[in-house]
Amino acid sequence: MPATATPVVLTARALLLDMDGTLVNSDAVVERIWRRWAERHGLDGDEVMKVVHGRQGHASMAVLLPDRPVEQNLADNARMLAEETADTDGVIEIPGARAFLSSLEGLPHALVTSADVALSTARMNAAGLPLPAVRVTAESVGASKPDPEGFLKGAAELGVDPADCVVFEDSGAGIAAGRAAGMRVVGVGSRAVFHEPDVAVRDLTQVRVEAVAGGGIRLHIG
Repeated sequence: MPATATPVVLTARALLLDMDGTLVNSDAVVERIWRRWAERHGLDGDEVMKVVHGRQGHASMAVLLPDRPVEQNLADNARMLAEETADTDGVIEIPGARAFLSSLEGLPHALVTSADVALSTARMNAAGLPLPAVRVTAESVGASKPDPEGFLKGAAELGVDPADCVVFEDSGAGIAAGRAAGMRVVGVGSRAVFHEPDVAVRDLTQVRVEAVAGGGIRLHIG
């Protein structure tokens, strides 16, 4: 499915925003960290990269090394989070992200990311983007995407019914999580188009936000 060519209008009460690949381009860091990890464990780097986007690190490890104890994955994940937080070389905004976030000021929205507080703060700062007031991070949930817990928690914190939320996501795991939460999904970037979001955009320059009387949000896409 290519990026939406014909303009589409969606209405919502709240927006739930992934970070990596959606607001922030951190691919350079993710590639560096995970390819080193793949080499240490004798895994094919290309195959590893097909799994890791959108999930918490320990959840990716559980898929890639299914026989390894959970405790080892958690310990390994903690080390990698520290590496990722310290490495912001090449972290930039997704085109249109700054203007998109500015247009959401005063409207219900939340960041829902598989990163923890430290990593999400480091990457948003490195990209020069403001952090939404409501944030659901790795510490906030018991299950990683593609489980819908994070998106459902974001909707609950905003006091909005899941069916009235629109998710912005780039990864297969994230799009699956949004769908499982009963939400519509706008796919952002080239990865998203392979996972059948409701609407796909090249980047956030293709999205315009309009506040609607009574607290609604109208999205003009395409």
